Amino acid sequence: MNLPPLFRLLLILAALPAILPAAEPKSAEKTDAVKRHPLKGVITSVNAEKSALMVKHEAIPGVMGAMTMMFKVDAATLKAAQQGRAITGQMSRQGSSWVLEDVKFLPATKS
Repeated sequence: MNLPPLFRLLLILAALPAILPAAEPKSAEKTDAVKRHPLKGVITSVNAEKSALMVKHEAIPGVMGAMTMMFKVDAATLKAAQQGRAITGQMSRQGSSWVLEDVKFLPATKS
């Protein structure tokens, strides 16, 4: 069968995805890299229902000013958290939530 050159080219292009190996997806580490930022603040409240802490934190240079906001935390951090306790940790945005990881409780200061 004698096909016009343009039609032959279209047939070849249409067949390419079936004969070429599929490109490997990028690793999750590269595409899902979460930017974490050091945070220092004070717990203003503990919300067990939301697995979250309300934290009044210092400014995070290049990211945001000082403010009070809610952070999701893991179960162990939630259990150990106390209102008024000073903390440090790594803050990140994960999906629609702000998350606080690697939380360290600072020694209580004497009044």
